[in-house]
Amino acid sequence: MNLPAPSNTEPSSHLRTDIRLLGKILGEVIKECEGKPIYDVIERLRRAAVTFRREGKTKDSILLEKQIQKLASQDATLVIRAFTYFLHLSNIAEDRDQNRRQRHYALTESAPQRGSLQHAFEFLKSKGVSSGKIQRHLSDACIMAVLTAHPTEVQRKSTLDVHREIALQLSRRDTTLTSSEEEWLQQRLTGLVETLWQTRLLRRQKLTVLDEIDNALGYYQSTFLSAIPRLYQDLALKLRRPGRSSFDINASPLPPFMRMGSWIGGDRDGNPNVNASTLEQALLRQATVVLQHYLQEVKDLGTELSISQTLSAVSPELLALAQASQDASPHRADEPYRRACIHLYARLDATAQNITGRSLALRPTYPAPAYAGAAEFQLDLQVIADSLETQHSGLIGLLRLNGLIQAVSVFGFHLATVDLRQSSDVHERVLAELFKAAGVRFKGQAIDYPTLCEADRIAVLRNEIQEIRPLVSPWIQYSDETEKELAILRAAAAARQRYGRQAIQQTIVSHTETLSDLLEVLVLQQESGLIAPAAATSGLNDGLMVVPLFETIPDLERGPEIMAAWLDLPEVATRIRHTQGGIQEVMLGYSDSNKDGGFLTSTWSLYQAERQLVEVFKKRKTRLRLFHGRGGSVGRGGGSSFDAILAQPPGTVNGQIRLTEQGEVIQSKYKDAEVGRWHLELLVAATLEASLTPHQSASQTEDENMARYGTALSLMSVAAQKAYRDLVYHTPGFADYFFASTPILEIAGLNIGSRPSARKPSRRIEDLRAIPWGFSWAQCRLMLTGWFGLGSAILSYLEHKGDDTPGSRDARLAQLRGMARDWPFFYTLLSNAEMVLAKTDLAIARRYSKLVPDKKLREKVFERIEQEHALTLEMFKLVTQRELLDDNLQLRASLSERFAYIDPLNHLQVELLQRHRAERRRTTEANEESRSQRAIHMTINGIAAGLRNSG
Repeated sequence: MNLPAPSNTEPSSHLRTDIRLLGKILGEVIKECEGKPIYDVIERLRRAAVTFRREGKTKDSILLEKQIQKLASQDATLVIRAFTYFLHLSNIAEDRDQNRRQRHYALTESAPQRGSLQHAFEFLKSKGVSSGKIQRHLSDACIMAVLTAHPTEVQRKSTLDVHREIALQLSRRDTTLTSSEEEWLQQRLTGLVETLWQTRLLRRQKLTVLDEIDNALGYYQSTFLSAIPRLYQDLALKLRRPGRSSFDINASPLPPFMRMGSWIGGDRDGNPNVNASTLEQALLRQATVVLQHYLQEVKDLGTELSISQTLSAVSPELLALAQASQDASPHRADEPYRRACIHLYARLDATAQNITGRSLALRPTYPAPAYAGAAEFQLDLQVIADSLETQHSGLIGLLRLNGLIQAVSVFGFHLATVDLRQSSDVHERVLAELFKAAGVRFKGQAIDYPTLCEADRIAVLRNEIQEIRPLVSPWIQYSDETEKELAILRAAAAARQRYGRQAIQQTIVSHTETLSDLLEVLVLQQESGLIAPAAATSGLNDGLMVVPLFETIPDLERGPEIMAAWLDLPEVATRIRHTQGGIQEVMLGYSDSNKDGGFLTSTWSLYQAERQLVEVFKKRKTRLRLFHGRGGSVGRGGGSSFDAILAQPPGTVNGQIRLTEQGEVIQSKYKDAEVGRWHLELLVAATLEASLTPHQSASQTEDENMARYGTALSLMSVAAQKAYRDLVYHTPGFADYFFASTPILEIAGLNIGSRPSARKPSRRIEDLRAIPWGFSWAQCRLMLTGWFGLGSAILSYLEHKGDDTPGSRDARLAQLRGMARDWPFFYTLLSNAEMVLAKTDLAIARRYSKLVPDKKLREKVFERIEQEHALTLEMFKLVTQRELLDDNLQLRASLSERFAYIDPLNHLQVELLQRHRAERRRTTEANEESRSQRAIHMTINGIAAGLRNSG
């Protein structure tokens, strides 16, 4: 494949060169492996797509469609693979160029790059915030990225592994190479691209939960285990007092404010495949990975620390560690650090045997006492570091030791904190069964829990929390659901004993709608050994923090009231104060609120809920930690994490933030240590800026913004929600349109996750999961979850007449322009919508609409979408006073190039959907996945790769 000549808006000749090289190699591989005739077919399609994107002539689009319609099934599959792999290679080149630009910026620009730690430090310094205050702030901060298994990652691990190696080889081209080195590199790249071409693109079997666990662990090995300690070390250097000698190194680690979290293996909301066994396996495999890492690091540390006692003195504590070693080699008699490392290695392997049940040692060792916990292992490492520091050898510790100490403080023996998550209705059913089986009485009658009013439920649950007698009996056989829930909670209790309390800390209650939804979880913890009986008020056993998840628009509106009632319960207040460090977490769901009310209303409802929660918590002198359930697409809270954090209402971050990383976003952000390091730095920098910018001025500015603009946003939200719900929920036949015009049914058959695509086997939009909902609209290039209703909202406000708004239309327009300029919340909202609008293509979406057999329904729905799209573009330009992406020419140029390679995949997908559905109508026999199905799944892979944040 060859790229067209780049436009003059592209900033990087290196990127163009890399993409051309990879495209040329891919073309040569296709020609060699599949023959020149199919290569020529691919080239004709590519040229037609590129010409259409350049010139926009309808005849070129028609030519492209006709050529695709003529393709035989086998040829269609090869064409799909070619365009898909080109997009994969383009992603690799773009990521490499991002690293290159960041490095160039750091080397040549006088001002630090926005989003970097250096920029955050300088910004805070200008606000009067000292390094000492930053360090004190970190001592009780919590920044956590939580990996989930939500299924929008369509690439196989085998493919991603080849991607990483191609990226590595590509990076070597940034240095000056000899002709023979250049030739060797070219051969390696060709071999890797050929490997990619001959590697199966799709999974043949559906992913299991264990597969998802292993896939996530791959990111720790490639990225997190090295990138996070490095980030801490960079931060420590910035926190050093000016003027200190470079030899004066403080080996003490920073407080572990940044940790990793995971839902994989513990998130059973709507996933029947998650149970006690998957939780146990998740924690066991996590522990295995981190212990193997420590063993390798200690082994390498022993190799590095070749310091002779005859040349440098050691501390008594280090000498004691060395003498505890059973290493008898005369070659190491004067090398106490190496002997100490050998002893640490032996103890670490003994620990691994205790925790995992098997030896993980990479070299022969001897029996030694296991570590009681990660803190004890860290103390031994600190002995080595302190000994080096006393001999002015602290720089030696910087080579490996200090990073290892920091890693142990962050990852412990558990690697990542696994959250439990379950829906509130499951908890309700379980407790109803337990109460009935135990014959528990309330107000003189046997409890029929589902029929109780909310006040009586609260009374029953609070009474049960105070009970010493067990509610669960070993002599009673419960339903499978109840047994499963009790088993996973018991497994969590055992895991905390085995791996440490950090292994599991939160249990999240999906669909929290009432106070009783939270109290139910306290009772279940008490019945499963997580909380000792009658200890909910005494703090004798900490248990898991109960975290509500407010998801729908009504739930978000009720959330602050529910939390006020929760915090006001004496037994809860005591738990928070004594066992949760004065912190209570609240999770906000971006996906279901969007599916429920549309993009603008969801975003505004979340913002208002956050502001109200701040006031609720402030009044009760409790620290709020918000957990943001963000996805990859804008409709699910996606977009820039840095901008999103800075756009939060004042007081909502305050050093405490958790957020989910899902689907293809994990691969995009954390594919390797270099890319991952930057995205982690963005999280830390944004959290520091949002937390430490003087609150008085920030709160005052925000209060002023709300006073000036809040009414406008509320009015727009009402109009946006009405437009969205009129289309999605009040248009007769809309669900039929959606299922026919998008590849939702085919996505459901794609082996990209262990979780079902719908909560119930129906074709109701309400029952569909938010992730495949958004993913499906992205595939057909509509992405209405990220913009629909925005145009109607702005127009409605401009035409609004009332005493609560500026008098004239021009005054209201000026107000909106001021909002876009001065209010980070509204600026970020428009920016995210802009990115989605730039990727939306109505011409391609119209092709998908023709898959709807009912012509009247098709025209009615698509005309409504088309009108709203045109209106949204018009209103966006009116408010921002510019065209889409006028302020980001680099992204515009990148998308322009990408669309030429995504468009053929969209046309192929439509054609294949037509063929497959016609074939399905002709036969009712159940058979294996057809060739057309596999080809459709390949187009899904390619389109998702091209759009990058579609899930």
